Amino acid sequence: MMIVGLTGSIGMGKSTATRLLRQMRIPVYDADAAVHAVQGRGGEALPAIEAAFPGSVRDGVLDRPALGAKVFADPAALRRLEAIVHPLVQARQRAFLKHHAARGTPLVVLDIPLLFEGNGHHRVDATLVVSAPAFLQRRRVLARPSMTEAKFLDIVRRQVPDRTKRRLADFVIPSNGGIAPTRRALEAALDALSRRRGTTWPAKPWRERWTAQLARQRKR
Repeated sequence: MMIVGLTGSIGMGKSTATRLLRQMRIPVYDADAAVHAVQGRGGEALPAIEAAFPGSVRDGVLDRPALGAKVFADPAALRRLEAIVHPLVQARQRAFLKHHAARGTPLVVLDIPLLFEGNGHHRVDATLVVSAPAFLQRRRVLARPSMTEAKFLDIVRRQVPDRTKRRLADFVIPSNGGIAPTRRALEAALDALSRRRGTTWPAKPWRERWTAQLARQRKR
């Protein structure tokens, strides 16, 4: 099974790429949706979040503004939150992969916003990076409700720069020319990937995965 990592900095159009992939009948695991699920009403992350950040859960529901105020611009607090949420999200990801491996699905996509930041690109067979010019990124993000310049700059500062992601990517997917060019780029990437063989599933020890990745790079 070929495992493809999809990523892109905030405001780059990754959600559009995900929607197009699903229209193409490609199974997509959405890490953001998994985060919302584990933090939603009755979510398995809520007890630990309340213990670490008292007052963040009210009547069984996560108070997102209250939690945001506790972790915004506080790297140590953010790391504590990630240590609670990430293992739960990764468990859902493993369940997704096991399900599709059992069904014989040839290719799946993992939509992971912080793929490179978390070194997740070493755990996939190929990467797709959705990209757009910086001015368009800024315009898109600042149009979102409750977004401020300070929040935008803080998010960008914590993400791997777009130019680095494009350099590391196996395929760059443009999102600044409308839907049609984005779809064509995705179709071309999927066509190329259909001729490759996945090596990251089932999961292997990190050294073996790293050796396999180097071997793939040498063949290109």
